Amino acid sequence: MTIVALPRLFGLLAATAVAFGVAEALAQPMPDAENGRYALSPIPDGVLRLDSRTGAVSTCTNNGNGWACYTAPDERAALDKEIGRLQADNDKLKAQLAEREQAAPGKTDEPLSKGDSLKNPPEPKAAEGERKIEIPLPSDRDMDRMIAALAQAWRRLVDLANRVQRDVSGRI
Repeated sequence: MTIVALPRLFGLLAATAVAFGVAEALAQPMPDAENGRYALSPIPDGVLRLDSRTGAVSTCTNNGNGWACYTAPDERAALDKEIGRLQADNDKLKAQLAEREQAAPGKTDEPLSKGDSLKNPPEPKAAEGERKIEIPLPSDRDMDRMIAALAQAWRRLVDLANRVQRDVSGRI
């Protein structure tokens, strides 16, 4: 036998092994499709089975003793459970909020007036026994006095700076 014939021989042996492997896999009965309930799709290790009634997905493999199907983890069920929990929490919080709104004193369903609330702000109501604090804004006269005082302070600061500059330049 020549060296050139060896690769052909190995190729023939590999093809025969694959054919026997496929024939052996086909000899074992595949999981039952049960009147169209299951949709089967081949995967490298076996078959992927989709239950058309429940939506459950299983991986089916031939472990030597026959076919065994294992349900794939379903993240959808966990998401549905979390959504249900959040909806229940939301309903509970809405009920608590409704109770608080009903218990709020002085609540009315009347629409607000269309007037400018900044022009005439409502006077805050003081409860009985509670002190009302009012801080008056300065009048125009008070503002003029403050401006005059600031102007006088500025002039004195400038005069002081001029004197310091003259004293320094006279010493040099």
